[in-house]
Amino acid sequence: MFLPESMSRVVIAGTKSHFAEVTDTLYELNAIHLIDHSNGSDDGFEIGKPHHYLTDVSQKLLVLKAMEKDLGIDPTKAEVKPMPIRSVDAEISPGRIESIRAEVAAAVDERNKIAQCVSSLKSQISCLSRLALLPIKLDLYGGYKNITVFVGNVRADPSKALDTLENSEYFISFNEKDGGVVALFVDNKIKDKASITLSEFGYSEIVVPKIKGNPADAVPIIQKELTEAQLDLTKSEEKISNLCKKYGSIVVAGDERLTNIARKGELPMRVATSEYSFVVDGWIPASKVELVKSGLRNAFGSTVYFEVQETRGRSVEEEKTEPRFKTPPSRWKNGSYGKHFEYPVSLLSLPRYNEVDPSLIIGFFLPLFFGFMVGDLGYAIPFIALGAYGLKHAKSKDFQAISTVFFFGGIWAAIFGFFFFSEMIGIHFVGQATNTEVTWQSLLGIESYPSWFTGILIGGHGISKLEEVTFLLKLSVYVGIVHLFLAYVLKFCNVKMRSGFKEAYLEAGSWMVVFVGMVIFCYAVTRIIFAKGDLPVERSTMILLGAGGTILIIGVASCWPKEGILAVLELPGIVGNILSYARLTAIGMSKAGMALAFNYISILMLAPKGIGGIIAACVVFLIGHVMIWLLAIISAGLHSLRLQYVEMMNKFFTGGGTEYRPFGAEYKHIETTKTEV
Repeated sequence: MFLPESMSRVVIAGTKSHFAEVTDTLYELNAIHLIDHSNGSDDGFEIGKPHHYLTDVSQKLLVLKAMEKDLGIDPTKAEVKPMPIRSVDAEISPGRIESIRAEVAAAVDERNKIAQCVSSLKSQISCLSRLALLPIKLDLYGGYKNITVFVGNVRADPSKALDTLENSEYFISFNEKDGGVVALFVDNKIKDKASITLSEFGYSEIVVPKIKGNPADAVPIIQKELTEAQLDLTKSEEKISNLCKKYGSIVVAGDERLTNIARKGELPMRVATSEYSFVVDGWIPASKVELVKSGLRNAFGSTVYFEVQETRGRSVEEEKTEPRFKTPPSRWKNGSYGKHFEYPVSLLSLPRYNEVDPSLIIGFFLPLFFGFMVGDLGYAIPFIALGAYGLKHAKSKDFQAISTVFFFGGIWAAIFGFFFFSEMIGIHFVGQATNTEVTWQSLLGIESYPSWFTGILIGGHGISKLEEVTFLLKLSVYVGIVHLFLAYVLKFCNVKMRSGFKEAYLEAGSWMVVFVGMVIFCYAVTRIIFAKGDLPVERSTMILLGAGGTILIIGVASCWPKEGILAVLELPGIVGNILSYARLTAIGMSKAGMALAFNYISILMLAPKGIGGIIAACVVFLIGHVMIWLLAIISAGLHSLRLQYVEMMNKFFTGGGTEYRPFGAEYKHIETTKTEV
């Protein structure tokens, strides 16, 4: 549960005559994580050549990838109905896939031609609209032998500069807001000079359409053509959309099918082969070794050799082997609850094979902290509802992770909100109304609750976030001490399983001693401070102070061989880390204070002022509490994650594990049976 699954390194060998069948069997078993062979690793062996069908598969994949692009399909996000594998094989068979490609390509080519035509017509209309500002017919802009014509837009008025040009004539329309359009007719002999002159005014050429008549008269004609072309483009896009619906499942499923076949065909390029034999090295989860062994025995009897080289432990000593055999892959080993929190861990990194998987630990503390900071039954209900909906319907891993925090954090928020803080929407269940605060007891006109009801609430009335701040701050600090000490314990476990007890104590256990010493020492110091200078100091306090200091010195001395001066410099950081858990109370207080303010404004100030006041009160109440709820997502969510990632995991989690990827089919859009993969 707290470690990735145990792995066994195996060797599978046989004659080349069985290689293709062994490939199919291993692919069907979907259990072995291949160890890639490199040339020169073993005398007489080298990587093999891909299976003969890989070339044809690769060509078909290119066709399908092209169709995905043409149809605008993203296979990673496509929501298509899964197809039976036999139907997929029939659709991607020779002849059929080319036929589909031809139909799609024809529709796309037609769409592209029409789109190009639409773009050209829009460009012509834009040009004609500018040329309509000049008193020149379109056929007068060309057809000259000794005259060069410049037609274009300018950013500044070039009239004065153009007046200096000999053997020239120009027409211009200009305003400061839109710039201007100019038509300049010059003798060929001074065309270079004219070009340089115009460039000084931001000249950009306009391509004059090859039509006759006035520009203003041509615009409606072109606009009509554009409207017809746009209708044709819409029809063409609808045609492609229909093709996407018709062939979407085939394209996505075919891509998936061929990708898996290509992966199988590449196996020889990952294993050792000689002229007559092959050798496959790989990792198999220890729980699946017998499954693979019996599968190969049933298929090939004794003609294929299978041997377990080792079942890898977690210590560093066992990893002193060839580099390619050094690092076993990591495979998550969590139950149904822990699986929900694998993704938040993977956002940092995959746990190493010899490292504690913190998924279940985060699965406990992350919702717990979120629920404590929210701590309100009214806000918890929408969190639970949205979380449940997201867990059932969300497709994205990000939204599934958010839904997980909402759902389980909402449950904790409901537990804390009812039993611990005893409040809903910032209003306490128990107590009498005051000049600044109302309670559900006063709003509902309840004289007194049954004893069983008050008996299940902490203290009979719950804990006030704004009145019992000292208690809540102390509680937050104590929670932080437990949370951080657990991090040091996990670091000790990680180092111990890799390098033994001595190394674990020097690297992690010594910091546990420092942490305990610092906690006891600081606790004694706070007792002295809160004694307000009363002398003599209680004997128990002095004993704690001395014990804490002694333990602290022992811890620092233990850390010194590994950390040196850092063992001393890190001491203030320990105090800072513990105090950072005060945010658990601070965020809850801020939410409670805002809720109190909105409740006071809406219920005590606005509601008593008649119908208008009641309407205004409802608006203020609704907007205010929705805003608090949204802020709770940001504040409670982000700070809960921070306490996991920065304060806790940073102390023991290294990550960098190799993902376990078994050699086998990975189908999402294809329905298969065991014998069809």
